[in-house]
Amino acid sequence: EKRMRQIRGREIGMIFQEPMTSLNPLHTVEKQIGETLELHKGMRGPQAKQRCLELLQLVGIQNPESKLGAYPHQLSGGQKQRVMIAMALANEPDLLIADEPTTALDVTVQKQVLELLRDLQKKLGMAILLITHDLTIVRRYADRVAVMEHGKLVEEADTDALFASPQHPYTRKLLDAEPPEAPLPLDKRAEPLLAVERLDVRFPIRKSLLGKVKESFHAVQGADFQLNRGETLGIVGESGSGKTTIGHALLKLTASTGSIRLAGEELAFLNQKDFRPWRRRVQIVFQDPFGSLSPRMSIAEIVREGLEIHDAENAAEHDSKVIRALTDVGLDPEARHRYPHEFSGGQRQRIAIARALVLQPDLIILDEPTSALDRTVQKQVIELLRAIQTRYGLSYIFISHDLAVVRALSHKLLVLQHGRIVEYGDAARIFDAPQAEYTRELLNAAFFYQKPTTTI
Repeated sequence: EKRMRQIRGREIGMIFQEPMTSLNPLHTVEKQIGETLELHKGMRGPQAKQRCLELLQLVGIQNPESKLGAYPHQLSGGQKQRVMIAMALANEPDLLIADEPTTALDVTVQKQVLELLRDLQKKLGMAILLITHDLTIVRRYADRVAVMEHGKLVEEADTDALFASPQHPYTRKLLDAEPPEAPLPLDKRAEPLLAVERLDVRFPIRKSLLGKVKESFHAVQGADFQLNRGETLGIVGESGSGKTTIGHALLKLTASTGSIRLAGEELAFLNQKDFRPWRRRVQIVFQDPFGSLSPRMSIAEIVREGLEIHDAENAAEHDSKVIRALTDVGLDPEARHRYPHEFSGGQRQRIAIARALVLQPDLIILDEPTSALDRTVQKQVIELLRAIQTRYGLSYIFISHDLAVVRALSHKLLVLQHGRIVEYGDAARIFDAPQAEYTRELLNAAFFYQKPTTTI
């Protein structure tokens, strides 16, 4: 164990999947990087501080002096990941293990982190073991690929050879799980369902002693868009662009101004009591199914909860609707008395979809519903969403940073930057010929237009 402690950090460095949980929230950036320098190199004081600055500059942190005293919560997702990389590189390891280093990042930051790793590899001459479920990243950045199934190595080959001619059935299954490139055909005669005009959302930053807002953050600025019945609107943009805020504003979970019309009825000026009957017509599926499902409730109780609020029918009728909703999402109704922790990630997401579906809504807002799932489970959820949409004529608002999944589901696309719509219209047209420079940057960052070049 003593020898392994010397190897860890000095000869082998590691970047973990979620930097927010891997970084100590009670320690500054300088203290966390300095800890590994002191442990392995005996550096302290001014010498360690100077090395911390050099490492932050190396990983592309802007104005590194101001970040030394920062705590993790004061950094963006991309900055936290760069700090993790700086810590891993502090002792110039021969091997860097990168465990899902970009999973929690939007596409532009994801590209920056991967380009950074490639540049650092060239400078430092280290080997990188890149662990990921994103095959697009593997194809672009890896020299060789090893495929694992249930703890066993089932195939290993050069990247080009493996993608051109996979040998193992599981490898072929992974490659076949890439999302389709077009949504379901749309009924051109579909009636309008949702019309949003001049939607504005502001969050107070600073208030006076009397509670008056003195400074606010403009999260969504003058958004206009429409959605027909049976149609899917994809909303994309970087983290903090206002994607989720729009969804919450439509549900009146966040205060907003502007016009929101559902099936011709104006909802924006309704108070919470008057809006309650409309809630059953607009439902949401959250990003983290485990976090949004109560661990103390059975699956039947979770799916039935909305019926108990909005539906006056008796318990037997409620149970019948719960069974039908679980069947619709491909779950065994006999498992409805079990609890969330007894299900896989993909199954929990199906439970969340069943909870939204049981009220027979007109519109479901899907907030990053596949981001925590691997490609094979993602494909299953996409196929499920498409099947449900066809069966019930549902409309979706699909919020995601995974542009391949957005393309598979969306008829219309809305691109947000800093709370403003920079491009909006037919999804196929935007993916093929984006007009806004920011949209082109997003698509390039997701490798839609770029061929693999140098690998890591």
